[in-house]
Amino acid sequence: MIAHNKKLGLALGLAGVCLFAGTLPATRLAVATIDPLFLTAARAVLAGCAGVILLLVLRRPLPPRAEWGTIVLGGFCTIVGFPVFTALAMVSVPAAHGGVVLGIMPLATAGAAAIVARERPSAGFWLAGVAGAAIVIAFVLSRREARTFAIGDIYLLITVLAGAFGYALSGRLSIKMPGWEVVSWQVTAFLPVSALATFALWPHDLAAAPPAAWAGLAYVSFISQFFAFFVFNAAMAMIGVARVGQLMLLQPFVIVLLAVPVNGEPIRLTTLAYAAAVVAVVVIGQRMRVRHH
Repeated sequence: MIAHNKKLGLALGLAGVCLFAGTLPATRLAVATIDPLFLTAARAVLAGCAGVILLLVLRRPLPPRAEWGTIVLGGFCTIVGFPVFTALAMVSVPAAHGGVVLGIMPLATAGAAAIVARERPSAGFWLAGVAGAAIVIAFVLSRREARTFAIGDIYLLITVLAGAFGYALSGRLSIKMPGWEVVSWQVTAFLPVSALATFALWPHDLAAAPPAAWAGLAYVSFISQFFAFFVFNAAMAMIGVARVGQLMLLQPFVIVLLAVPVNGEPIRLTTLAYAAAVVAVVVIGQRMRVRHH
């Protein structure tokens, strides 16, 4: 049963990584014609409406009062921090560039898990994480467009911190309630604020946005901000925040692959070689112990 749960957790984690990987390409599409701050508010509103409907239809009771602090803090990271700085970054850097910078997310998530989720990865796990991050950094430096530091890189680093703590806090909550319920309460809690922000930031030329921008908005609202957390939170509850977070080493390469058809960005054969190396590191890291306190 334990082996079955681990396999299911890994499968759900991989599915979540692939769904989240579409975030940067979709955001890049949207911010081409939609203001980044409005995009952040609008995606939260759409996800919040979906969360309210789901909670009402399934008649879910309010979470215990003691959990609301974690719900709000985790929601602030994933509904405000991560989307805002992702959108700002995608204004100035390509999606593929952003994807490789996010390669340090697994290490950051493991660190956040140690702080807020009481997980203690083994030395072997940390070594695998560092090795994976080193490969990703080498990948960043190998790409010509990634050799110049831009304001977008600062936004991406803040995105990493927000995402890491958001995942860790959501993973901790998902041990006590279903993962879909965690994200539903988070987007519901922020719905009043996001609705006001959407109204205040509403652009006068929104109707002129092309179909690609609307498609990007729809993806980041219903997939990135909502459904992807269903499977990702469930995976973290099954096998732990740090272990699932390590799967995100694969995300940069999925983003690069998606950026080809979605954003028209080029891909190189060396990317596949780096991806193979990262896959090997992930396989090794998944065999290392992670203790829970």
